[in-house]
Amino acid sequence: MSNRIISVLLNKKFFFLFAAEVFSQIAFNMMNFILLILAFKLSNSNTAVSLIVLTFTVPAILFGIIAGAYVDRWNKKSVLFWTNVIRFGILIALAFSSQNLMFIYVLSFITAMVTQFFIPAETPVIPLLVKKDQLLSANALFGMGIYGSILVAYALSGTFLMIFGERNVFIFLSSFFVLAAGFIYFLKIPKKKEAERASKIDIRNEIKVAFNLIARTREIYQSLFLITLSQTLILILAVLGPGFAKQVLEIEINDLPLLFITPAALGMVFGAVFIGNFLNGKSKRSMAKAGVLIGGISILLLPYGSKVASKDFISAINSFLPAILNISILHIVVFLAFILGIANALIFVPSNTVLQERTSDQIRGKIYGILNALAGGFSLLPIILAGKLADVLGVSAVLTGVGSALIFIGVILKLKIIK
Repeated sequence: MSNRIISVLLNKKFFFLFAAEVFSQIAFNMMNFILLILAFKLSNSNTAVSLIVLTFTVPAILFGIIAGAYVDRWNKKSVLFWTNVIRFGILIALAFSSQNLMFIYVLSFITAMVTQFFIPAETPVIPLLVKKDQLLSANALFGMGIYGSILVAYALSGTFLMIFGERNVFIFLSSFFVLAAGFIYFLKIPKKKEAERASKIDIRNEIKVAFNLIARTREIYQSLFLITLSQTLILILAVLGPGFAKQVLEIEINDLPLLFITPAALGMVFGAVFIGNFLNGKSKRSMAKAGVLIGGISILLLPYGSKVASKDFISAINSFLPAILNISILHIVVFLAFILGIANALIFVPSNTVLQERTSDQIRGKIYGILNALAGGFSLLPIILAGKLADVLGVSAVLTGVGSALIFIGVILKLKIIK
């Protein structure tokens, strides 16, 4: 890591926020993936998995904007602390209802609803804790924390599910939310900036002001669009994941985290480190557009790993390699997942930095609340269609369509058709 990255990490205030993020993200992401596995096992249906993903996203549509407005009024430290405590309680409840699909849907929905208050209180705090010229590096670290946590969560979710069982695994994960709440307890946010929010405000008017700012600021609405696109793709891949493992890779669903999620998260971490170390001062817009194109190509190629693995040049390469190193469809999928992670970093890190640079502390929570609502709203139909189409046409056909659409969007952005 460069001195810039290290100096941000050594900032005690940022470190407490970073540590809380890591523990809460591990618990939240592992819970989500375990719920996807349980839904598929209980129903053997991609549509049932879609419904689980919808319980993650619909609350953002219903509560995201309002939550962001209220978070701007409240003490962000208190919001972060209590949302972790509440999610601890929900995981305890999940431990005693893991075999009831309806209860899983309800508790997953409530968790996502609480998280709508957590998100606009977390990332918007970063500019209060670091200097402006450290924002890109701080967001790179935050991206590393989020996707490194995903790496740990998804890589170990199948293992933890087998070790602890479907009840005890949720009890174990609940302790991570307790640790996150503990780090938040010791977090100190500058009081003078919190005090500015104490006065009474008109929620409707504040939301209107936020939308007006988005409409007239190109950097903000482009960043919102790119992050929304990135999050929608992640949710679509989450829906298709179990079917992709079974139909295309012909592996056990529990092996998917190791062979796909893990390399994708590693790619995100690698990309975040690279951006934080070497791309300070580079065009954030260009980074994000490159990420869209690279991501589209990676998704487009995912279903065709078996065809690539059967090509003569791959066979020629394998003839010179030991049997254990022979290139197969799984190796190709691991590589593409890693590249997909890098692409996501190129979208996530610079776009988040732009949002923080171009907004004030008094409005930032609402902007992130709107982002949550946009991500939930725009992903709603694609998630439903992805599950249904995968059941009818197959996962490969859906992945081909998603990858092609993303490449098309990337080309439009590159040609500056969208200003």
